[in-house]
Amino acid sequence: MKDLLLITPPFTQLNTPYPGTAYLKGFLNTKGISSYQMDLGIDVIQAVFSKKGLNEIFKIAKQNKEIETENSQRIYALKETYFQSIDSVILFLQGHNPSLARKICTDNFLPKASRFEQLDDLDYAFGNMGMQDRAKHLATLYLEDLSDFIIDCVDPKFGFSRYAESLGQSANNFDELYEKLKKELTYIDQVSLNILDNKMKEIQPKMVGLSVPFPGNLYSAFRCGQFVKDNYPSVKIVMGGGFPNTELRTITDPRVFDFIDFICLDDGEKPIEILLELVQNGKYPFEKELKLKRTFYFDGEEVKYNNLSEDNDYKQRELGTPDYSDLPLDKYISVIEIANPMHSLWSDGRWNKLTMAHGCYWGKCTFCDISLDYIKLYEPLTATILVDRMEQMIQETGESGFHFVDEAAPPALMRAVALEIIKRKLSLTWWTNIRFEKSFTLDLCHLLSASGCIAVSGGLEVASDRLLKLIDKGVTVEQVAQVTRNFTEAGLMVHAYLMYGYPTQTIQETIDSLEMVRQLFEEGVLRSGFWHQFALTAHSPIGLEPEKYQIIPEQNPISFANNDIAFKDKTGIDHSKFSFGLKKSLFNFMHGIGFDFPLQDWFDFKIPRPTIGLDYIGTCLDKVDNSLPKDGAKMIWLGNPPIVSEKVVRKKKKTLTRQLLTFHTSSAIIDFTLDEKTANWLLETLDKMKPSASPVSFGGFRKGYEENCGDFKQFFTATMREELRACGLLIL
Repeated sequence: MKDLLLITPPFTQLNTPYPGTAYLKGFLNTKGISSYQMDLGIDVIQAVFSKKGLNEIFKIAKQNKEIETENSQRIYALKETYFQSIDSVILFLQGHNPSLARKICTDNFLPKASRFEQLDDLDYAFGNMGMQDRAKHLATLYLEDLSDFIIDCVDPKFGFSRYAESLGQSANNFDELYEKLKKELTYIDQVSLNILDNKMKEIQPKMVGLSVPFPGNLYSAFRCGQFVKDNYPSVKIVMGGGFPNTELRTITDPRVFDFIDFICLDDGEKPIEILLELVQNGKYPFEKELKLKRTFYFDGEEVKYNNLSEDNDYKQRELGTPDYSDLPLDKYISVIEIANPMHSLWSDGRWNKLTMAHGCYWGKCTFCDISLDYIKLYEPLTATILVDRMEQMIQETGESGFHFVDEAAPPALMRAVALEIIKRKLSLTWWTNIRFEKSFTLDLCHLLSASGCIAVSGGLEVASDRLLKLIDKGVTVEQVAQVTRNFTEAGLMVHAYLMYGYPTQTIQETIDSLEMVRQLFEEGVLRSGFWHQFALTAHSPIGLEPEKYQIIPEQNPISFANNDIAFKDKTGIDHSKFSFGLKKSLFNFMHGIGFDFPLQDWFDFKIPRPTIGLDYIGTCLDKVDNSLPKDGAKMIWLGNPPIVSEKVVRKKKKTLTRQLLTFHTSSAIIDFTLDEKTANWLLETLDKMKPSASPVSFGGFRKGYEENCGDFKQFFTATMREELRACGLLIL
């Protein structure tokens, strides 16, 4: 028996657990509250995509109706081939059967339906990818064919990373979802609820917590709540997560509480703790004297919101380490869907999820939900606590890859975390989301790379200085170009989120923005990107004051979800018509082609010529700041000790003995020929700059040279600094 059963309903990700329940379980551990967590999505995938599950799928398809489409007819005709291959393919995607890759890459192992029609472009899309990755992509197409069959013949709402998503998107009222929940269970529902029933009997929880991060698992969450209400009426049900936090802040429809008992907003630790205490004491929330924390409930007459508790929320350092126990980590499957390198990080491989800081340290972007607690309340952790948690999670999960899921990771904290990782000599991999701000110097990017950082993603949004200022992004296009160059030179992959259709954006600005993006890819400082059309949300500065941005919102009466808002732009421009051209051009740029095409070639309607010079980004990148660092900057030595030998040189007909310092890096050999005094001073000083030693300031470094060796400027030239950086000397 457990106090709490935490459930992530179908479906979120196939390759790694969504971290909401792991975060909460880690906190509950610190309070001695017993809990069990399950990812119902991966459990359902395991059940359906098996020989037994497919056999049931094909039976139901034949019973339901005549199989009409040519594609589904082909899949049904090949059902025996699917039965024979499915279990081994799933094992391969779980990483348990790597030798199958060669068989998958042959022409006669996997049955092929419509998804494989894109294979003509496989070499173009993926180049000379390794056999394992190629096999993952082919196996992904194989699963997507089966998914298409399920949608066509069994359950039209099915989707690998979302289920019945349209029912939750911008659902201002509960009517459609309510009607769907009154209908018969689909096959996917039946599989899901059978698994849930077995777990309820095993765990016997006092309360069930439903984590709902996205619209795509809202329907399944209500199905779970409905099942628990009908079959385990004494068990209380609480819903929380990203979807309620953003969409259900003004809910008034009492029918919602036919399926759940409570909805908690924002950080869930304190609200859950209070509710559990009430349930354990046999009290109920409609007792008027109760003091809850950010909790909705139905009191029998109307929906009430109770935030009367005077208890403070917990500090981030008090929440404990996310706990992934209970989850079947060896059952998640890695897929490669499309040839976008950043998207492959999302879907391929398992990542431990962590957060460096609660909220966003910038918190100003006008399109963002900065009025909500999860963004506006900024509270960073310390590097020591973060790396302690990383080590603990590595021991628990056996995985050394980390995805920091911050809105924007703070550069100073990233630096501290990187140094702490290096001090502890940990070998791990990590990536995160950032703002392209000037504090990401080349030296800082090298430090991040040395600590295991492999990629960053950030919002360039609209590559227009006017619009970036209107967004209050705090960056310029020139700055973005230079920062992306720094990351790229340090060996990190850079992904840019790109936006079109921002309020007041003109057609000319859209085309100029595309030209900026084209040049960034041509210069090689961006490797990945994704265009999305601007969406108006209720809790953003634009949503709160639309008239300032020359848009007219189209509000509906709201009794359920309230986030995305339809609107009219006073410019009258149909921005959606640019979608195909923007995405097609970007696909080509990511593969290093199409840079010499006129931008007009990407669109089937007339567009204006760009007003941006062809060398604009190149000019930005040519600007180099050769000024000396500030005296307070910290010096860090990450390199290996050099091999020291004597070297005889001739200078003005004199024979002189010099010290030859030979530094070996992972990719190069770099020599310095110095006089003995300078060589000895440099060797001694570099030893003091190791990450484990007390920091040496640049001012101290300069003063030390001047006291021992002479003119610092003659020694520390731009060339000397660049060569020492290549050896491992960083100035932060």
